[in-house]
Amino acid sequence: MALLQPKRTKYRKSFRGKRTGLATRGNRLSFGTFGLKAIEAGWISARQLESARRAVAHFTQRGGRIWIRIFPDKPVTKHPAESRMGSGKGDVEGYVAVVKPGQLIFEMGAIEKSMAEEALRLASHKLPIKTKFVEKI
Repeated sequence: MALLQPKRTKYRKSFRGKRTGLATRGNRLSFGTFGLKAIEAGWISARQLESARRAVAHFTQRGGRIWIRIFPDKPVTKHPAESRMGSGKGDVEGYVAVVKPGQLIFEMGAIEKSMAEEALRLASHKLPIKTKFVEKI
């Protein structure tokens, strides 16, 4: 299982940051006809994203096209279990994608609506945020 993560980064560790505001970019369907849109802010880990992608691919039996519109490029650190407080920032545990309300997570095309809706519903159960199904008008 090859998880998404940056090939190289400018800085190894980053601040946690604020999760306020709405998505101003990546909030319109650009590639496919159907999409899964975030309606709340949060972090989606590389593992969760891969799990959701696999759920979609499995349900559609690899029919249609899938576009992943987010990329986990934010390093998240964690101290090892049973270690004392302090002594600096922990080691990088994994990578997350910062998602704001309105951001598209997945897009799908070349597939009928009912199939896309069910596939994206299954994917939404793998994600830690509330989402909604959208389609191109």
